[in-house]
This record gives sequence, structure tokens and C-alpha cells, in this order.
Amino acid sequence: MSRTLLDGHDVVLFDLDGTVYRGGELVPGALEAVREVHRRGVQVRYVTNNASKPDQAVVDHLAGLGLTAERAEVSTSAQAGAAVLAEKLPAGSRVLVVGSAALVSEVDRVGLVPVSDFADDPVAVVQGLSTEIAYRDLAEACLAIRAGALWVACNGDRTLPTERGLVPGNGALVDLLRSATDQEPLVAGKPERPLLDRAVRSAGGRSPLMVGDRLDTDIAGAVNAGMPSLMVLTGVNTPADLLFTAPDMRPDHVAADLRGLLQAPEEVAIGAQPGWQARVADGVLELARSAPEADALAALRTLCATWWATSSGPVEVRAADEHAKAALHELGLA
Repeated sequence: MSRTLLDGHDVVLFDLDGTVYRGGELVPGALEAVREVHRRGVQVRYVTNNASKPDQAVVDHLAGLGLTAERAEVSTSAQAGAAVLAEKLPAGSRVLVVGSAALVSEVDRVGLVPVSDFADDPVAVVQGLSTEIAYRDLAEACLAIRAGALWVACNGDRTLPTERGLVPGNGALVDLLRSATDQEPLVAGKPERPLLDRAVRSAGGRSPLMVGDRLDTDIAGAVNAGMPSLMVLTGVNTPADLLFTAPDMRPDHVAADLRGLLQAPEEVAIGAQPGWQARVADGVLELARSAPEADALAALRTLCATWWATSSGPVEVRAADEHAKAALHELGLA
């Protein structure tokens, strides 16, 4: 069997929204890729910043899409948020919960007391996304935080990908409380380490690989945790986002979708790719094709490697020939 990106990794951490599925639909290639990971005996952990669902609901959702999963394979930011609170508070401490019933359950599971009112004298606030959150919930949390309560946000995702497009995420409501309190929360989910560290420990992993679609959460989380990563282009971020991203949000590999796990590492690695040449001259990044079989994603990997070696941020990208022009257009860079 030919060598693949999976080789050398004992656990794969999969983001969910935008990586494995979009709302009620699997992304292309997800079914075959995840099944192959299982078939090879590599541990799987689904690490999601979504704090609105219990782990069993995630398992059921995956099963409904044709994927087998166990509760032990699911790590949510609600679990990570509750774990952060448990590390910092005595058992029995009151925690004001802004979020779903799943988050309430996780707080209770770690030996803390969930409450919903400032009048209940909470010593902490934990915040996760719920479609039922009302102004009153945010007002109670604001009062508690301004009174000195520890504030833990399950995640800082400002948007959430669905089959209909991007909708507001927990981070949008975190921003609201940040503005109203002039305080900063502790963040349990990606890109901070608690969620990823918890997932790796639960799998007994020593050589993890993070796979996700978002640079500011999945990939930045991998960088923070010191683990390699694969970015897939099935969710939030685009090829242009990748090319222009900051050093602390750069993946090691990029692929169209999860089938990149089954390709040779050098085929999906950020680096010079056969068939393409890129150079930086006079502040312009220029692409030229040198072989007829070269594809657009190989061009993207080459462009990223060339640009990242010299600078970061936005840059003008030009095509040296018609083939390069077509590739840049396909990537949304022209």
C-alpha cells in the first residue's frame, strides 16, 4: 500500500462543522476518508467548538449521516469549558450558565452547580451557543462578570457554517459581553489548547493530526498545541485566506476535502509542487506553470510556500501564462 498522510499518526482530530459535515449534509469525501481512518486502526476524535449539543447528540447526528461513532470519540467545547471550571473552582461552586441544556449537564457532571440568575451569587460564568439565548441571559451574565465572576467561553467562533451559509456563532455573543463588561474570558475551545489536549489524552495519542476548515480555530489550535495539521477547503476559509494568513494560523498541509488524508504526504504538503513555479519580485507574487498535468491546488501549495518564506499578509498575485491565470481564477486569486 502506498504511503499516505495517515501514516505516522495514531489519532486524527476531526473538526465537524465545515469539515465532516455542513448542517445535515456530509461534505464530499468525508464518508470514505473517515471509514478508512477507522479501518487502519487509527484513533478518531471529533473535536467540535459547538457547545450546544451533548456528545450523544453528536454521535446520533454522525450515525444519521452514515458514520459510526462512540461517545468516547466526541470532545465538545462544552466538556472542555466545564473541565476548565472544575480545575479552578471548588466542588459545589455556583456557575451561571449561558447556553444549552448540554452545557448545563456538563457543568453538573463535573460537580459544580448550574444557575441562571445573578441573584444566585454565581462565582463563575460559562458561555456557549444556544438558539434559545435571550437578552435576559446575557444581562444576568453581564452583571455576574462585572461583579468579578470568573468568565469561561466555550469557544470564540464568530460564525457557524450551515447548509444555508454562515450564521452567528458563540463568539458573536462573547463579543457582546466583552463590549459590555470590558473583560476577557478564558476560552476552552479552539484555538486554545484545553479542548485539543483533552481529546488527545482521551485517545492516548502521541502523534496527533488536526484536520479542520478554519484557520483561526482549527489550524491556530493545532499551532498552539504543537501538532501538525491539514486544512480542508470545504468550510469557512478560502484559498486566499490561506495564502494571506499569519504565521500562527498556517497549516502543514492543504487539500480539497478529507480525501487528502489518503494522499501521499508530499502531495498535500505546503511546499514547492511539481508543475508550478512561483517567485516574489517587486512585491508581487508570480505564478507560472511548468508541466501540463499540474492542478490548481498544487499551485496553491507552491504559492503559499513561496510567499510565506518571504513575508505574510495580502499580496498581489499575477499569472505568468494562461495556464497559471486559469489556476488563479479557480482558486479565487485572480
